[in-house]
Amino acid sequence: MTEQTDPATDAGQTAAATPKKNSRRKWYLLGLAALFLIIGIAYALYYVLVAQYYAATDDAYVHGNRVMLTPQRAGTVTAIRADDTDLVNAGDTVIELDDTDVDNELARASSALASTVRQVHQLYAQANEQQATVALRETELEQSRRDYRRDARLIKVHGVTEKAFEHSRSAYNQAQSQLTAARARLAELKAQTDGTTLRDHPQVLEAAAELRTAYLDVRRSSVPAPVTGYIAQRDVQLGQKVDPGKPMLSIVPIDHVWVNANFKETQLAAMRIGQPAEVHADFYGDDVVYHGHVAGLSPGTGAAFELLPPQNASGNWIKIVRRLPVRIALDARELDRHPLRLGLSMTVSVDLHDTSGRPLAEQTPAKTRYQTDVYRQREDGAARIIDRIIAANDGDPDTRPDNATTTLGRLSPPS
Repeated sequence: MTEQTDPATDAGQTAAATPKKNSRRKWYLLGLAALFLIIGIAYALYYVLVAQYYAATDDAYVHGNRVMLTPQRAGTVTAIRADDTDLVNAGDTVIELDDTDVDNELARASSALASTVRQVHQLYAQANEQQATVALRETELEQSRRDYRRDARLIKVHGVTEKAFEHSRSAYNQAQSQLTAARARLAELKAQTDGTTLRDHPQVLEAAAELRTAYLDVRRSSVPAPVTGYIAQRDVQLGQKVDPGKPMLSIVPIDHVWVNANFKETQLAAMRIGQPAEVHADFYGDDVVYHGHVAGLSPGTGAAFELLPPQNASGNWIKIVRRLPVRIALDARELDRHPLRLGLSMTVSVDLHDTSGRPLAEQTPAKTRYQTDVYRQREDGAARIIDRIIAANDGDPDTRPDNATTTLGRLSPPS
């Protein structure tokens, strides 16, 4: 037998459950609104107390110097001593060029210097000889003058013949002319030698400069690494003819790298040189933290230095927030422990609390940024060769060394 339900009773139960559901939903919505309110208040407090004093970006990359190794003279490559990824130290020979032609040029310049020294030595000897000649001509002139004056007195009393008198007068005039010519020749020689010594005579200096150039060309057959770093982008091949100024390969000194962080222009109002920065590399993850500081702000945005800078003066345009490169210098000790590579992605956060610094540099650097000394000592050998050649050919046996020679075998610079 089926039990019958009272419709009035069911309607009363449903009406009683509906207020309970509405009350629960209202509390849920109030709780959710309170949660969002708390989150908003927390974020506002975080922004006011912390976030507004930091500028962060993940549009940052490792930059560094790429030293392009170029030859200083034309030549054919005969040896390549280092390849991509190899480490080279400053001064190490990386590329060798054929030196046959420059060796011959050095031999020619050495012979030319020796010949010039001998010629200049002859100039000084001729000047001394001409000085003696002038003295002789002065003596002869004085003697002919006395003879002429004596015959001039005697001719009046018929003490000498007319022919003898004419002869003494001709001898006197000839002695005057010879003395004038001798003095002119002496003046010419003195103009070439006065105020100089054999070693600093212009002709000797010119020949020495030619030898020095030839010597440097021989030394430049070995192309050294100007800095310590790693080889990259080697394009040169054996047997290739290279020319001055054409890059053969790159050397990257990874101990001198920095980070270029591209901040939005809206983040830069409080950014100053010297502010501390915290940097993370995707290469190492968040476990490795680099500490650095703002080294400088670029004088223009990246778009300003494009080949075709944007021109918004015509027609419609869309405003795009520009980014400005900010250079972040990193701690050298941290770089030594965790070396970076060029082009790696970085995340940079700059502490903006201290705004006492300058947004742009106001003075030139106090010291040289980069410097190499591998080329400075390359002329020392040339100076020694020049000294030996001059000593061997200056005509003074007291200054001539026992082993002085002008042969190429003795004059070639060390490899």
